[in-house]
Amino acid sequence: MSHTRYPTILHQISALYFRLLKGILTALMVLLLIPVFLQVVSRFVDFIPRYIWTEEIARFAFVWIIIIGATIAVRDGSHFNVDILPRMSETVGRRIEFVLLCFMLFFAMIFLIGGFSFAKFGSSQYSEIAGLPMLTLYIGWPIAGLSWILFLTEKIYDHFNNKKEI
Repeated sequence: MSHTRYPTILHQISALYFRLLKGILTALMVLLLIPVFLQVVSRFVDFIPRYIWTEEIARFAFVWIIIIGATIAVRDGSHFNVDILPRMSETVGRRIEFVLLCFMLFFAMIFLIGGFSFAKFGSSQYSEIAGLPMLTLYIGWPIAGLSWILFLTEKIYDHFNNKKEI
């Protein structure tokens, strides 16, 4: 996303957080590969023990990859969309875009508010195999909601300041 020559503090924070999320996503992809590789190889090689915890770690990493990937997609607009309406004037298109951003913001707030209840529910639970606190998984929903709110606030700001994505 391209911004003015002098980006606002909102754009600076958003860009920094976006880079952090991309780095975490990369690390999680590597983390996902390790237990999956161990599990596959252990099926065919006798000297590598079959670890049960690898499946659970892979599942946790995969869920976080989805959460962070969806968050990244909100900022860079890479979610797929279906055009069912005919081409309209730029004014009508911008109004529809604003309504869609508001809907996304509404769902982000649901993730944020509902996610705290979800995380509280998981705060006293532990995974069966690895014994990891389920909070490490459930906290992803309010974090996603808060992240989406940040990125959508940036998009709405840009929408009203007539900045185009490149």
